[in-house]
Amino acid sequence: MLISPKLSKLVESLSRFPGIGKKTAQRMAWFLLSGDQAFALELVETIQSTVQAYQPCSKCLMLSETDPCPICTSKERSLDTLCIVESSADIQIIENMNEYRGQYFVLGHLLSPIDGFGPEEINTDKLRQRVHELNPKELILALKPSAEGEATMHYIWELFKDRPCMITRLSTGLPFGGDLEYSSSNTLKSAWIRRYGV
Repeated sequence: MLISPKLSKLVESLSRFPGIGKKTAQRMAWFLLSGDQAFALELVETIQSTVQAYQPCSKCLMLSETDPCPICTSKERSLDTLCIVESSADIQIIENMNEYRGQYFVLGHLLSPIDGFGPEEINTDKLRQRVHELNPKELILALKPSAEGEATMHYIWELFKDRPCMITRLSTGLPFGGDLEYSSSNTLKSAWIRRYGV
């Protein structure tokens, strides 16, 4: 079947979603083309308006419609703990546990020199500033246990090892190389409760 350049570009764009291969992207593209055109156009508008509405919080870098974000402005959140995560999506996963009521900081990436992610790309200066502002009693490194995650946790430990605060990481109940996103709530909750010093 001859695929036009526009359809090919749509398939390529859809295949950039996590977990979406080329075949699934092709099915999605054909669904959008052959289904309800009003739905496809509404989806485009929804994506555009949502993407334009969200921006990084100036304090924690979580993507939010407001700046500062609702977590940073909440008076019900503790200032004693700062949970460091890779992405904004990780915050939602942790919030779903209903176990944590502290602050967050989003790195944006894990250290990976091969992929071009060094200390500047993980917002080291902003992290230092946030830790200085909050002066937390505990830094929680809620990062995935992968080679990049381990390197990032070691780097952060080196940054703050001389501060009078505890630095902890999630228990290794999380499989090495696994994402928080794909962990069951019980596994994540267990790893959270049994977190330990770095």
